[in-house]
Amino acid sequence: MTLEARLLEILACPSDKGPLLYFPDEGGLYNPRLRLLYRVEDGIPVMLLDEAVPVDDPEHERLLAKAEADGVGPTFEADRAGGPES
Repeated sequence: MTLEARLLEILACPSDKGPLLYFPDEGGLYNPRLRLLYRVEDGIPVMLLDEAVPVDDPEHERLLAKAEADGVGPTFEADRAGGPES
């Protein structure tokens, strides 16, 4: 199950409020800045810091390479003033 485009446009990391990379085939949203992976369960993002999975160096590199290969971009533009709109 994939997330709707409108939801992806507003999703941000709860810690740094920055954009995420969405991997629908892996069921996760990834913050490469903090190296945290948030699960997506039954189409619902689990955006709780205590539920985020820390990512080690090899997995971080794999996810970045996958994002580039698959054309995965950030959920919103990081330079947007104030982060995602509420």
